[in-house]
Amino acid sequence: MGGSVTSMPLAGPRVSFVGEGLDRPESVLATARGEVFVSDHVAGVRQVGSPRRALAGAPGGFLPNGFCLLPNREFLIANLDHASGGGVWRIDAQWRLHPWLMEVDGEPLATANFVCIDDAGRTWVSMSTRSVPREAAFNGHTASGFVAVVDARGARIAADGIGFTNECRVDPSGRWLYVNETFARRVSRYPLNARGDLGAKEIVYRFGDGDFPDGLAFDAAGGVWVACVVSNRLVRIGPDGAVSIELEDPDPAVIAQVEARYAQGVMGRADVDAGARRALGNTSSLAFGGPDLRTVYVGCLGGTRLATFRSEIAGAAPPHWHF
Repeated sequence: MGGSVTSMPLAGPRVSFVGEGLDRPESVLATARGEVFVSDHVAGVRQVGSPRRALAGAPGGFLPNGFCLLPNREFLIANLDHASGGGVWRIDAQWRLHPWLMEVDGEPLATANFVCIDDAGRTWVSMSTRSVPREAAFNGHTASGFVAVVDARGARIAADGIGFTNECRVDPSGRWLYVNETFARRVSRYPLNARGDLGAKEIVYRFGDGDFPDGLAFDAAGGVWVACVVSNRLVRIGPDGAVSIELEDPDPAVIAQVEARYAQGVMGRADVDAGARRALGNTSSLAFGGPDLRTVYVGCLGGTRLATFRSEIAGAAPPHWHF
């Protein structure tokens, strides 16, 4: 997709911050009850505005990443740390951690990145890469990630050969699975049939200029919003292909340095983390919330708060909205 690009700056009264002392709030979700939950290094998941709860049963090195809320108000959470076994884990009502899915089709979920549910009751899991360490896939040509699905037929790999799989979500129509390919720098989608099988991949949008897509969410007007690390941008791709930057806080010097290292194939963890020097703290995800789904909450890799602002376009209610 293409189209003209418009931009809105961070500066101004439209952006504020919520939460204090958050620990790597990489993933964020909101509910109709007014709750906002974030991933947290210590608690696994933390509700913004509430005390942190101690998480019991976490293996050493456990790295909470993407998570989802279940109908019974428990959580599933991805462990991005290869050394501690990765996998998807369940957080029960007593905040105890239990392994939920550790391998698919004989493949260990060693760098499980994200987990979500859809309106049909399926669970989707992204495995960022088979490369060890995962930083070896921080380039534009390693495509060893995959997406797994868990449904009534069991767990299986649904799509493979992905350029560092990050957030993946079924769109509100139920017809497409969207996937962010972080280091291939594109958002892709797969047609989804009633059996939970995926068709051939389509490229929705290719990014550049410091944009590495991480999280995504859908709005009620048919658009997909993508959070980009390094550049600290929220990019909206409309159903007509029009592209707008809804929020940004870039550091041109950081972008230039990272672009050079990416082009040389030597991009590493420090390059990704460099986006945390800005006020947005290295934008990684977003969620629509508030009673009208027009309040946007922005997760980050390096900050201790969430940026929030009001959107003219309402978000699409996610599957967990009324849980």
